[in-house]
Amino acid sequence: MLEISTEKNGKEVSVILKGRVDTTTAPQLNTIEEKLDGSEDVTINLNDIEYISSAGLRFFLKTEKKMRAGGGSQVLTHVSDEVMEIFEISGFADILTIE
Repeated sequence: MLEISTEKNGKEVSVILKGRVDTTTAPQLNTIEEKLDGSEDVTINLNDIEYISSAGLRFFLKTEKKMRAGGGSQVLTHVSDEVMEIFEISGFADILTIE
């Protein structure tokens, strides 16, 4: 199960994710993409994410590329140790901005 909360404030989008990002739930992330049109920056809070599969990693990479192409940024915040380990093992910790 994945819960997604988004808030758009001008050209900034804040997203809070809760649950698991896996093959089953990753398609729900498309609702975030729709809100990014016309946005410069997106902050994604991962405090309540238990697990991220390769499908989730693809979403974060795609969003990173989209934001950079538009001159904006993506920042992932409140990343748990378990999820950070997934980012580090996959090499995504070197690509994504994680605070």
